[in-house]
Amino acid sequence: MRILHTGDWHLGKTLEGRSRLREQEDFVDELVRVADEQQADAILMAGDVYDSVNPPAAAEQLFYEAAARLTEHGRPLVVIAGNHDQPERVASVTPLVNRQGITLVGMPTSEAVTIHAKRTGEIAQIAALPYPSEARLNELLTTDGDENVLRQAYSQRVGMLMQRLAASFRPDTVNLAMSHIYVLGGLESDSERPIQIGGAYTVDPSSLSTGAQYTALGHLHRAQAVKGDGVIRYSGSPLAYSFSEAGQSKSVTMVDLAPGGAAQVEEVLLTSGRPLVRWQARGGLAEVYRWLDEGRDPQAFIDMEVWLDEAMSLKEIQQLRKSHEGIIHIRPVYPEMAAAGILEQRSELPVHELFRKFYQRQTGGAQPEDSLVQLFLELVDEDEPGVREEVEER
Repeated sequence: MRILHTGDWHLGKTLEGRSRLREQEDFVDELVRVADEQQADAILMAGDVYDSVNPPAAAEQLFYEAAARLTEHGRPLVVIAGNHDQPERVASVTPLVNRQGITLVGMPTSEAVTIHAKRTGEIAQIAALPYPSEARLNELLTTDGDENVLRQAYSQRVGMLMQRLAASFRPDTVNLAMSHIYVLGGLESDSERPIQIGGAYTVDPSSLSTGAQYTALGHLHRAQAVKGDGVIRYSGSPLAYSFSEAGQSKSVTMVDLAPGGAAQVEEVLLTSGRPLVRWQARGGLAEVYRWLDEGRDPQAFIDMEVWLDEAMSLKEIQQLRKSHEGIIHIRPVYPEMAAAGILEQRSELPVHELFRKFYQRQTGGAQPEDSLVQLFLELVDEDEPGVREEVEER
């Protein structure tokens, strides 16, 4: 049996107000083509169908079209809800799609999913666990406020759920597990920061020791394997959704399995979607315009840092944006910032501390008032929503 593992589509997601719908449509076209060319017998979509609990109608329509096309020739599709999805919304059309071989699992259950491979005649049992938050489990895991205690309780609960689902595994079936969780050891990027208290809702790999031949995960956007019993893997997102994913190759995962056999894994690279790139123009605006004249990264979205001796005028900023419609951010870097080590410290210090250091250098050592720091943080949030939280989490 050949399994195509994908996830984290985030249909409806934008990039600083720029629609990604056309790119997502291209991805669906490519996914259908890959499924056909690779002779996939079944498809596992490991959560985050949408980017929000209330997705735009165009995103929902794209998902329904994708599901219909992927299952057109009797190929089963199993979809679980991720943390960005509204579980009931994902599963709401179940009565209409079940007969088409489409299984939609919104909330955690105790029943495994059974699918039949038309081409090989094999049967697969799937321990499918949608995003298991405390709210969706409808239980309080611990009253202890200690993060380590909550992490241990959460891992144990996920392990119990997975073991219950895996009770359907048989020696004569292909045995699979899938979930939308953050497994300890996985590498994050900014666009899938978990909605959690610190790092408490992380799962120890031992909790996934279910006897599954392959565990298909969603939640982290970088395609990667996780250490643990058996083969545990994130397929990653099909598109780069934040500049922290710049330069990442996007893919889906093909898995060859037979009852009782070892999983054979192949990563199939995707070509759809606009690249996200970072420009660092240490030569100032002259270097930027030279790159533009050379046609550098014509289809990309660009996060730009440009080294300057004096402030850019509004006219210069507008001219830059007109020169390349993909320019998302323009961040000037001044000598004072470089001398203060702002760039090197950005990944290590909270943004309010960076502001304090910059203010002290500019004023000869004066300390900014708390109200001024708060105003700066509010302006940061308005300009780049989530930046403060991202930097402070690191």
